[in-house]
Amino acid sequence: MSDINLLEKSIGLKFKNPDLLTQAIVHRSYLNEHPEFELDHNERLEFLGDAILELVVTEYLYKNYPNPEGELTNWRASLVNGTSLAAVAKELGIEQFIMLSRGEAKDKNSKARQYIMANAVEAIIGAIYLDLGSASAKKFITAHIISKLENILANKLYIDAKSNFQERAQEKAGVTPIYKVISSSGPDHAKTFKVGVYLDKELIATGAGSSKQEAQTEAAKNALEIKNWN
Repeated sequence: MSDINLLEKSIGLKFKNPDLLTQAIVHRSYLNEHPEFELDHNERLEFLGDAILELVVTEYLYKNYPNPEGELTNWRASLVNGTSLAAVAKELGIEQFIMLSRGEAKDKNSKARQYIMANAVEAIIGAIYLDLGSASAKKFITAHIISKLENILANKLYIDAKSNFQERAQEKAGVTPIYKVISSSGPDHAKTFKVGVYLDKELIATGAGSSKQEAQTEAAKNALEIKNWN
């Protein structure tokens, strides 16, 4: 069984034109090392899939929830953001099929890999739409992405980690978290910041990122886990 047949099995769909599904998993870096490869990379399919995903999720939220626009926007963002889509790629086993350069293939746990996986999911949605039609694309999105909404709402995952941790800290400890930069490293154009989040003077968790904001968000996520406030 070929790789593309295995991928079809993983996502539960049979393509009329398997080349479309193959293209959906070709990262730009792969073509740099394989210029003879007959298909293009997946960025145009990703562009299409992103629009389809947003429309299907938006329509679902509009039809099923009478909430204000701001709340629906936050819920949609939680469903279609890169972290959520990368998790879908892992759940469906898509990650192992993505065609990457040797350098990209080694870099397994970075933010860049998350974006690559999320983009592949969007590209696959675009390929499904072109090959099997809008009903199949909607069915895929409903089964694998919209199905996460119940958990997102139950656990208030649509609130960003910093806001969530602040809300919980004020409710449970009566204090507002403070964030402090512990260290920074690397050249100016590629700095990494390590930030600590404190309740009073107690260091609860640390986080790292390419900006102070990113490091603070990571610290807040870690603090929510440590305190079991998720």
